[in-house]
Amino acid sequence: MAGGSLRSDGGIIGEATVNFISQFRLDFGILGISAIDVDGSLLDYDYHEVQVKRAIIDSSRQTLLVVDHSKFTRQAMVRLGHLEDVDYLLTDELPNAIAKNLQDSSTKVILCR
Repeated sequence: MAGGSLRSDGGIIGEATVNFISQFRLDFGILGISAIDVDGSLLDYDYHEVQVKRAIIDSSRQTLLVVDHSKFTRQAMVRLGHLEDVDYLLTDELPNAIAKNLQDSSTKVILCR
């Protein structure tokens, strides 16, 4: 288990967590996000959580982002990156605007119903 600060929801965040994750090369990084903007920006509420997620993306050979349809209509302040930074987007429903933005992207979409 990575070191760091333990949040009340069980999440571990902080510099120690980022340093721990950065020591490994992961085959798969699987993560969620709080919101996805219409331009494809990946957004979250917690700066420290975003740092951990960025370390996971940077350390992973392939990154899988798992979100439900509600994430496409939410707003958050802290930018993690862009949908093009992930290899796979798994979702139950994909808005047309997002699908259009991903047409020329290497990000693969998997609809899970």
